[in-house]
Amino acid sequence: MDEQRMELNVLEKMSPKRGEENEAFEPEERGMTHIQTDDTSECTDGNRKTNHRKKSLLEQKMETFQDCLAEHRDQINLVKHLVLAAGFVAIVIAACVLNFRRAVVLLVISVATVFFLAWDWTMERYGDRAWEELRPVRELFSRNWLWIKWVMCVSLLVAVVFWLALDTAQQGNRQIVSFFGLLLLIFLMLLFSKHPFRWSWQTLLCGVGLQFVFGLLILRTTSGLETLQWLGNLVEGFMSFTDVGSKFVFGASYMDHSFVFKVMPILVFMSSVISILYHIGFMPWLVRKIGFIMQVTMGTSPAESMAAAGNIFLGQTESPLLIRPYISGLTLSEIHAVMTGGFASISGTILGAFISFGVEATHLLTASVMSAPASLAIAKTFWPETEPPRVTTSHDLKMEQGESTNLLEAASQGATCAVGLVANIVVNIIAFMALLAFLDSSLSWLGGMLDYPQLSFSLICSYMFMPLSFMMGVSWEDSFIVAELIGLKTFINEFVAYQKLSEFIQRRKAGGPEYVNNVKQYISVHSETIATYALCGFSNFASLGMTVGAMSSLAPERRADISSCGFRALIAGSVSCFMTACIAGVLYIPDLQCPHFLSTEFNETNVTLSSQLVTCCKQLYNSVTVYEPLNVTIGGGFRDSSLQGCCTLSPQTHFFNCSLVL
Repeated sequence: MDEQRMELNVLEKMSPKRGEENEAFEPEERGMTHIQTDDTSECTDGNRKTNHRKKSLLEQKMETFQDCLAEHRDQINLVKHLVLAAGFVAIVIAACVLNFRRAVVLLVISVATVFFLAWDWTMERYGDRAWEELRPVRELFSRNWLWIKWVMCVSLLVAVVFWLALDTAQQGNRQIVSFFGLLLLIFLMLLFSKHPFRWSWQTLLCGVGLQFVFGLLILRTTSGLETLQWLGNLVEGFMSFTDVGSKFVFGASYMDHSFVFKVMPILVFMSSVISILYHIGFMPWLVRKIGFIMQVTMGTSPAESMAAAGNIFLGQTESPLLIRPYISGLTLSEIHAVMTGGFASISGTILGAFISFGVEATHLLTASVMSAPASLAIAKTFWPETEPPRVTTSHDLKMEQGESTNLLEAASQGATCAVGLVANIVVNIIAFMALLAFLDSSLSWLGGMLDYPQLSFSLICSYMFMPLSFMMGVSWEDSFIVAELIGLKTFINEFVAYQKLSEFIQRRKAGGPEYVNNVKQYISVHSETIATYALCGFSNFASLGMTVGAMSSLAPERRADISSCGFRALIAGSVSCFMTACIAGVLYIPDLQCPHFLSTEFNETNVTLSSQLVTCCKQLYNSVTVYEPLNVTIGGGFRDSSLQGCCTLSPQTHFFNCSLVL
């Protein structure tokens, strides 16, 4: 048997293969090539086996260890994260034990981080199940949603009217003017809508409601205002680190050219920081959360909600990148909403530059947040939705991720991207300021022909936009200046407008005379605040071209649709800013430090009747308690001399009977 098996093996080795019988007609050289190839492969396999045998014991152990690490990678990552979390918790506890007041910020950040991580973990695993369990509740709301909606709307309107009436009785009539200005802007948007009577009342009412909620929490609650002031101070301190780089590059005298060497480097620094936040995933996470809130409350589509949320932090050309794969499939109303969101807000990078001008960081941050729901509310009112959107759930929407592979590359890419932004701003300001000077000179020359040489572009803007500024709640004597700022922002750009506003702020803080040669040198704090909100947006004609070009490059086949939406989106973006300014005028009560102001004002030889003086005198009258004639008690830190001065210059009989002290 063994001999037969050996003979069979020899015959199998000597017999030709199946493929060789079919290829017998080929030349002998080809057969030799096959033989050589087979020999080479056998030699290679033999060399590999030999090299494997030659591996040292240490190398074999290392390979085994690496295989073990790869097999238990998830468990190792879990242990690593638990160790890091335990170390961080230990640091927080130690900081709180040493000085709790000093560690409050760290504690709040830690608690918020843990809460949102736990929330995301819970919703990822049990969100769908919880949604199904709540189906009976959802069906109940769906059946009765019509009357629930009307009850909520009427209750909210009645509450706002009563609160506004009581608040106006205490603070004066400025708030009521701003409120009616808000109603007028909404009415105009409804009147000139692209598709009248197709508006979504949920989007409009919830958008305005979210603005009021944000404004109430920030501007009318002590904790909200203190929190935002604290955040504003942190932002200002954070941006001051830019000075280190500016001083190193431009030298110790970099402040001699503040705009180029101090303000513009802030854009580079902020762009780098935002790029880092985007790389680590914080920025996409935050944008998703804000977009989801607006989508649920306002009933807007996921794409336009995500773009509106992104505009809080990004510019009008960067936010469409968040929804780049979906732009070609957007409806006309959605394109209009995306463009409106870009015009109604400013980016976080530009925000830092405006803060460096001296504009109040608290109001800039508030305006950025409040403008997001306002832009959606106005956009969907000015151009209502008439087509079904393609993306209907947030699960279908995937955000574009950054291209950087590590943290340093993200920081470098962010700084590099800011180069074009800085160059664009600088050259545009040079060109527009030169054109503005030429236009003013030409108008002055033309006005001189009619014996009116003071004619200028700013003067024309002040008369053109004066009704709008007064309607937003600006006092009559300040309305022309604020109207001039609105004109500069609309026809030139927001940088020029905020630079002009910062000059008025600096003059007010310097404490100089309010009028010089019958020309007003500064405006009141209340008017400054309304102007800050009204200017907080990219809604100008230069940005219109940039936005149309940027979105057309992302979806060339929709270029005609994007261009057709451009001008209406510019108007809607401007109105969104004005609506935010109206709400700020309703809610904001400036801390004028009236006792000190009146004491300083009445010590001057020439006292002029200004809006701030009238406001402080009203506050003084409200602090007076009359027990009987000639028995008057003044509270609030005011002095008798201030009461006498107010009664002399601004007697308000419906607030206080000045005959009791005169």
